[in-house]
Amino acid sequence: MRIMLICEFFGNLRMAGLLNSFAYLFNSHIICIIIRMESMTITWYGHSCFKIQTRNPKEELVIYIDPFDKSIGLRPPSGQGDIVLVTHDHYDHNNIKAIKGEPFVIEGPGEYEIKGINIQGISAFHDAEEGKERGLSTIYVIESEEIRICHLGDLGQKELTEEQLDKLDGVDVLMIPVGGIFTISGERASRLVNQLEPKIAIPMHYKIPGLNIKLEGIDNFLKAIKGGKVEPLEKLVIKKKELSQEETRVVVMKPI
Repeated sequence: MRIMLICEFFGNLRMAGLLNSFAYLFNSHIICIIIRMESMTITWYGHSCFKIQTRNPKEELVIYIDPFDKSIGLRPPSGQGDIVLVTHDHYDHNNIKAIKGEPFVIEGPGEYEIKGINIQGISAFHDAEEGKERGLSTIYVIESEEIRICHLGDLGQKELTEEQLDKLDGVDVLMIPVGGIFTISGERASRLVNQLEPKIAIPMHYKIPGLNIKLEGIDNFLKAIKGGKVEPLEKLVIKKKELSQEETRVVVMKPI
């Protein structure tokens, strides 16, 4: 009699492979069928720093965006990374050395393909005066597992250009600054969410406990955003098939 094991491992092929080998060695009548469930995990370190755990057809990959140093009052990110994205060269966004391993580092506009992950960097202004006050910042669009993620960086310009809007079309997950002062305000951020219509909007770059950078809190953004469902989460797990809702989910993440 043959026994069939159906195993779901949500992307952990290493563990699934070990189980398959175990089944083969100890009972040749056991068939282990491995079903890899596609999912992407996003965690937030505070400020503009995110960790994205995703995969290409062969391996799991880790992407860090805007790692900061400890001088901002928060615990810096740490861990192995495959890709690091830096939106601009400020100490609260460019602590590349915090990430272990030998990650591929992207620090500006352009089109990149790293280990099957497509990334586009789009130039934007850090202020409302076309860069005269704070220069440039980079918007990143990441495509993995058929999911489009946009990190707006320290966006400060009054309106997105038509060219920028075209490149951000169809974004599933939008990471957007809402704390004002150095970026767009919470009210402007809410209008941008309504304009881009992402499936998920994640506010970032706002005042939280411990952060010693002068920023506004999240309240103005939450008051201005209308029609969005607000969900506080420590970890966001995303599957493409679940991104079918018409209403934008506003996910207020808890920093790890």
